[in-house]
Amino acid sequence: MKKVDLTIGGMTCDRCASHVTEALEQVSGVAAARVPGWRSGQAEVQLGADVDAAELVGAVEAAGYRASVQKEEVSGEGEGARKEPEGGGAEGYGGPLDTRGDGAPVVEAPAVAVGPEGDAYDLVVVGGGSAAFAAAIKVSELGGRAAIVNAGPEAGALPVGGTCVNVGCVPSKATIRAAEAVHRARRQAFHGVETSADVADFGAVMRQVQALVADLRDEKYVGVVEGDPNVTLVEGRARLSGAHTVEVAGGPTLRAKRVLIATGARTFVPEVPGLEEAGYLTNEELYRLQERPEHLVVLGGRYVALENAQAFARLGARVTVLQRSTRVLPDEAADLTDALTGFLRADGVDVRTGVTARAVRREGDEVVVEVTVDGRDGAVRGSHLLLATGRRGNTEGLGLGALGVGTDRRGFLRVDGTLRTAVPTVFGAGDVLGDKMFVYTAAYEGALAARNALQGLHAERDYAALPWVVFTDPQVAGVGIDERQAAEAGVDADVATLPLSAVPRALAARDTRGFVRLVRDRATDRLVGARVLAPEGAELLMEVVLAIKHGVTAQELSETFHPYLTLSEAVKLAALTFRKDVGKLSCCAA
Repeated sequence: MKKVDLTIGGMTCDRCASHVTEALEQVSGVAAARVPGWRSGQAEVQLGADVDAAELVGAVEAAGYRASVQKEEVSGEGEGARKEPEGGGAEGYGGPLDTRGDGAPVVEAPAVAVGPEGDAYDLVVVGGGSAAFAAAIKVSELGGRAAIVNAGPEAGALPVGGTCVNVGCVPSKATIRAAEAVHRARRQAFHGVETSADVADFGAVMRQVQALVADLRDEKYVGVVEGDPNVTLVEGRARLSGAHTVEVAGGPTLRAKRVLIATGARTFVPEVPGLEEAGYLTNEELYRLQERPEHLVVLGGRYVALENAQAFARLGARVTVLQRSTRVLPDEAADLTDALTGFLRADGVDVRTGVTARAVRREGDEVVVEVTVDGRDGAVRGSHLLLATGRRGNTEGLGLGALGVGTDRRGFLRVDGTLRTAVPTVFGAGDVLGDKMFVYTAAYEGALAARNALQGLHAERDYAALPWVVFTDPQVAGVGIDERQAAEAGVDADVATLPLSAVPRALAARDTRGFVRLVRDRATDRLVGARVLAPEGAELLMEVVLAIKHGVTAQELSETFHPYLTLSEAVKLAALTFRKDVGKLSCCAA
């Protein structure tokens, strides 16, 4: 008998795993075939010793997937006898992929080991954010050794932790919560209740935000790997000098079986005359301000722009948003963005759309943005200018061009679905890819890249049920496709929209802003997308994410118990709206 391990590419769901299993079982001589979950990217096959493994590859490819032989073991040729694919082990490792007694894969060290102590690493990660740490931790879990090379503040880069903990998710959401505390105290919805609030010390608010940043950076990044002997932190600017070597400025040259680029992204600075001379803020400086801006002018109209515009307005600054397109969040439906714009304006944010920024100049303490709106020229004056104009990849100076690793016009790394670049030993993950730039997708990609790199797998990214949130108030949250995208994809979609005014919990809370919108495939009744505009809308979304991920139908969702009065009941009522007019039902009737 012979055991063959295959690497499978192209699987995106449990049915794919079943299809691959069926294809393998139909090959003459196969005794058993097992695919341990579609995310594994693997198949294990028991077959007669005289069966050629190439037949297995052909069967998988005939079923519409990709396959390659990872390992062959033949019983009767000595205990643990093994036959490796031509070239030895996982692609490019230069040695066979083995397993320890606990099943954790380890890889033989390469012939050349370069470093201060002759160290060789299974994976060297360039970058120090979520993708980098997730990859290094995964390598350690798999029994390998990883090095994280982060340029650090001395080289003009971020500390370990990357964008999220230092200048993104953590400080922005802490600032938003502080702004919400002020807002809720100032606007009381209940009769007979009097409250008030004032931002007595803006600098104290920001210092508390930065204290949280420092604590989480130490606890969730430095502390996590500090005691791990399989992970080494190296500070310095990195450059790839070969497919297996990473040079660290002022430090060692690291030999790597695989390299992962996870250097993140930064604010894209548009070519507006006078912008550099006039000066501006990005998210990297905004949360370190010690004095509240008198008038914050924001260029942009998406996530970063809107979250910060509302937060700083609630903290007492005048805020003007200048958005180039005719709507904020222009990829979303007009009724959603129009409603959100109205809520922002009610909070004092001056939202202007269809704006072209022609030039920027400084006049004394003021920054002046020259604009054109509807063919008319004008100017917007403020004390501070925040750029929220998109992102660009941090790939300069890495030596990628000479190595043959491609980037696009904004410096984002080009990879395939398995996170491989054009150079087989070099992978990419996180914001540097320019797609799905969230901390949780960066962590997911880092771990996936590490598995593919260390185990020679070709497992692909799966974002079919990816949630996203804009942390305004009310929040905008989404998953899957909307009605327009469904039409473009040829899906016969049915849409149900439930206003929060139909949700008892929202009525009791005296806050009925927004709606829940579900999109289902009419043929299967399965949900394919959702958009939520609601206070704490992100919390409502997760039920729909799970429904999409696990194929729950709209009817099944509407028949599931939801406690009364909870905001989550909005999801049940929205699902019920596909079949009934909920306005004609009593409070608890279904």
